[in-house]
Amino acid sequence: MSFGNIVLLIIVAIAGYMVIVYNRFISLRTGIDAAWSDIDIQLKRRYDLIPALVDTVRGYKEYEAETLEKVIQARQQGLSAGTMDEKAAAANVISGALGKLFALAEAYPDLKANTNFLKLQDELSHLEDAIQNARRYYNAIVRDYNYRLEAFPDLFIAQKFNYTGRDYFELDASEAEAATKMPKIDL
Repeated sequence: MSFGNIVLLIIVAIAGYMVIVYNRFISLRTGIDAAWSDIDIQLKRRYDLIPALVDTVRGYKEYEAETLEKVIQARQQGLSAGTMDEKAAAANVISGALGKLFALAEAYPDLKANTNFLKLQDELSHLEDAIQNARRYYNAIVRDYNYRLEAFPDLFIAQKFNYTGRDYFELDASEAEAATKMPKIDL
């Protein structure tokens, strides 16, 4: 084998490796976008349930209007959020507002016994679980992507094509605690 053939073989191997790494970045980036879309869909489903929940609770006049107003405002913030950071912040606010709403519902036996309220509470509880699962999946893909951005020798391809890191989708500690304190009711 001549020196020219060896050099050509090395060039082909390097080019092949670059194509593989580039395609891996494309795959991870597409996975991140798809995982975020799943989170976004779950958040929209949660926002769609809130008006029915508010209408159910509104029937109890002694119920605290301020709490309902916070839930409505949090929903509106979520619907108007445009960027991922805004949506994450809105998700944190709505989790806290719903947690307070369900905690206050404990003081109203008629409301706690209302079948519509129980059904909506159960649906929201299932959506919270779905959001949590989608968030974990999204964060796992972001972790893999961000790792590849910094791993040698992939970082050279990432820099050449201006790939940048992605942020994780995380609940604030206080909001995560409020969301986990939502009472779960077996029907």
